Amino acid sequence: MTAWLRSQGYPVHHKRVARWLHTMGIEAIYPTPHLRQGHPTHRVYPDVLRGVPSTRVHHVWSTDITYMRLHGGLISLVAVRDWCSRSVLSWAVSSTMDVGFGLEAFDQALGVARPDIFHTDQGAQFPRNDCTGRLAAAGIQMSMDGRGRALDNVFIERLWRTVQYEEVSWKDDETPREAIEGFATFFVRYNERRQHQSLDDRTPAAVYFNSYS
Repeated sequence: MTAWLRSQGYPVHHKRVARWLHTMGIEAIYPTPHLRQGHPTHRVYPDVLRGVPSTRVHHVWSTDITYMRLHGGLISLVAVRDWCSRSVLSWAVSSTMDVGFGLEAFDQALGVARPDIFHTDQGAQFPRNDCTGRLAAAGIQMSMDGRGRALDNVFIERLWRTVQYEEVSWKDDETPREAIEGFATFFVRYNERRQHQSLDDRTPAAVYFNSYS
């Protein structure tokens, strides 16, 4: 928020912004950890990323599926994110948990580039052969969260928190079509306009495309 206000011409100090947020009762809301149930026949890959920083684009991608509530029910949202730039590379929405929409997001992202490592949780969707086989065929190393370690995939969990509280919770969309239109606008804004302190107040798009310059 401090960086955004400064970009709009307001010379504010971060402590003043923090005081304003406290006065208005605005604070971050964090998702609670939970366990997903994997299928007993699905292969579980080791977590190869503990203590390993991602310092370049396409070194590590991660993905996850979350539920988003609509006025008349739930939809599933999947996204693929680059760890270094924080860019959302692809996303897809489904009214079911069919694996097809996850593969759709994979194909969109892999149509642009290929990461060295692809990180997921141990949920039943991602260890399936049609997911892992596609990545293995592309020569991509798989990595998975440790059981009960909700923060192993923290970059994607933070994205879900942002989507939920900046796009979903206040709109009350009634149909998947409305939600898809909202997500399309949100992810463009997230990549191209949202500044990140961890990126030295740059946007994900600025970091991502700067790697090609």
